[in-house]
Amino acid sequence: MKTIGVLTSGGDAPGMNAAIRAVVRTAISLGMNVKGIKSGYSGLIHDEVVDLDARSVSDIISRGGTMLYTARSKRFMTEEGVLEAVETCKRHGIEGVVVIGGDGSFRGARDLSNHGIPCVGVPGTIDNDISSTEYTIGFDTAMNTAIEMIDKIRDTAQSHHRCSVIEVMGRHAGYIALQVGIATGATGILVPEIPVDLDRLVKKIVEVEKTGKKHFIIVVAEGVGGVDKIAEYIQEKTGIDSRATVLGHVQRGGSPTVRDRVRATQMGNAAVHLLYKGIGNRVVAYRRGEIVDFDIFEALNMIKTFDAGMIDVAHETAI
Repeated sequence: MKTIGVLTSGGDAPGMNAAIRAVVRTAISLGMNVKGIKSGYSGLIHDEVVDLDARSVSDIISRGGTMLYTARSKRFMTEEGVLEAVETCKRHGIEGVVVIGGDGSFRGARDLSNHGIPCVGVPGTIDNDISSTEYTIGFDTAMNTAIEMIDKIRDTAQSHHRCSVIEVMGRHAGYIALQVGIATGATGILVPEIPVDLDRLVKKIVEVEKTGKKHFIIVVAEGVGGVDKIAEYIQEKTGIDSRATVLGHVQRGGSPTVRDRVRATQMGNAAVHLLYKGIGNRVVAYRRGEIVDFDIFEALNMIKTFDAGMIDVAHETAI
């Protein structure tokens, strides 16, 4: 291949810029040209394509968000939209595309590949909910941001003898909540993968209170929701002043951590090497300490298991 494109799709995640940088500079090192596609698949349909060189991606490795912007495109979900995107690729001589995003973005990559434009997916989402990989770009930064916010909330909860019920992001997955809950010493962690038992949670709070603890942190995954009602229930059953806080999109932004920068660079580099060899319809992944890749159909059909044993670790250490 002589020319490849790169786009970011779906929700932004810290480390996407590091992946873009790796794609551009790896491709240039291999003698390839790179086109940046702005605003995801929408930009591919509407011909928002720009030339990228080594200097185009200078000093972006430390920035959150994505320099190429991102958007969701309903039109790309139609056959007509995919064909329009293919025509844009042909017009700019784009022979392959690196797609940085989540499972929805990979389905778009699959559709492009099926229409003759080889694509390689790079997992970028703070939710860490992509089945084919143990780690997704942005996950570590989002967790660290959440921990910093929760540590601040704890100061107030401790000062007022409160119970703070805190919702973290994760869409329908509880990976952020699980690890953040353990890292902050939360008394309770509620995730969508495990049935919520508020009475058991209340019982735990009461038991811990008897040991002399006067403030409590409960971490709730976005997929569980209802933090206001959970806080009300805890206060009603325990008499402890309980407040709900939704951390929200603050978890998406900020300078990426070392881990996110390094993994993003490795994955972006690997994606380009696959296209350089003429290999498409793949998804790059991180498994058992190595960068690997899978057929995109296989990747989309994988099922990610949730380590419920970590909930037991949290339960036994939060006393």
